[in-house]
Amino acid sequence: MIINDTTLRDGEQAPYVAFNTKEKIAIAKMLVECGADELEIGIPAMGEDEKRDIKTLLSLELDVRMMTWNRAVMKDLEASLECGVKAVDLSVPVSDVLIDVKFKGNKNKILNNLEKTITEAKKEGLFVCIGAEDSSRGNMNFIVEIMKLGRELGADRFRFCDTVGILTPLKTYEIIKKLTSLNLLPIEMHTHNDFGLANANALSGIEAGALSLNTTVIGLGERAGNASFEQVLMSLKYLYSKDVEIKPKLIKKLTFFVSRAANITIPPNAPIIGKRLFAHESGIHADGMIKNKRAYEPFEAEEVGAKREFPIGKHSGSSTLMYHLKAAGIEAKKEVLRNLVPKIRKIVTKRKKVLNRAELINYYRKYACL
Repeated sequence: MIINDTTLRDGEQAPYVAFNTKEKIAIAKMLVECGADELEIGIPAMGEDEKRDIKTLLSLELDVRMMTWNRAVMKDLEASLECGVKAVDLSVPVSDVLIDVKFKGNKNKILNNLEKTITEAKKEGLFVCIGAEDSSRGNMNFIVEIMKLGRELGADRFRFCDTVGILTPLKTYEIIKKLTSLNLLPIEMHTHNDFGLANANALSGIEAGALSLNTTVIGLGERAGNASFEQVLMSLKYLYSKDVEIKPKLIKKLTFFVSRAANITIPPNAPIIGKRLFAHESGIHADGMIKNKRAYEPFEAEEVGAKREFPIGKHSGSSTLMYHLKAAGIEAKKEVLRNLVPKIRKIVTKRKKVLNRAELINYYRKYACL
């Protein structure tokens, strides 16, 4: 289960996003420390500035494979070779709609380009991944034809791309199971989140036999983005038993660094890293968590550098009030708390804002004296 993170390529292709060199260096270093197995670090054909950044990232000599993205044309491959990369993704469209748009329906030209670029890349000793753009809308026979050609020419991997995010987990599983059963090339999942299914589809591909999957930090990417690095990483560790060391403070640092660099706000309820993810307001949940920290959480807040909170809100019960008062050194009377709960609910509902601990103490003392 290999995580090939493409934050520095597909992530940066998100509208309105542009990373500078220092940001790219920091992101690459943190990704490797957090558990990424491979990095896709840019598109050399974009020009000299992009090549310079790619060379800088390669010079870091991080202990992971670094790959560039290319169209399967010699000009793009030559740009990658100039940078000194040891791995490339060579992309070709495989759906009729994109073949018509890019090659006027000429599949033979696609196959010829692929043959030339793979042959040259292997001659240079590169690791080659074939990127099948728009695989989910592609003709299966043509996809198999490309995989067979790739295998004959010595390609190392095949990237199955759900370019417009139209797959479902069940459909993904069925397709990838068929392709892996052919035993042609190891498969990498590249999924988009247009219907909110990028993570599910990527993991479904892994369950069906795919070797690796593309991710981006905070799910950054074109339109609705890609499979999320932090969500996939934690899923692989806790749900699929991948041997990876989670570094809590670093995951928090990485995700918030990328959000600032991309000028994108992380939703407070975002899986894994959202600020409210470990906030328990519901009386039943709060009571359970106070008694046992595993009661209503699949992993502990500390695992991702977060803190558990018990906000004093509309749905809070006496256990939450007692928790906060005890933390303030007050041994609360249950009868007072029972009377206080409905009053607090009315206050919070009216002002649309939870109470802080100091306010709770004032209200408790006020009603305790009545």
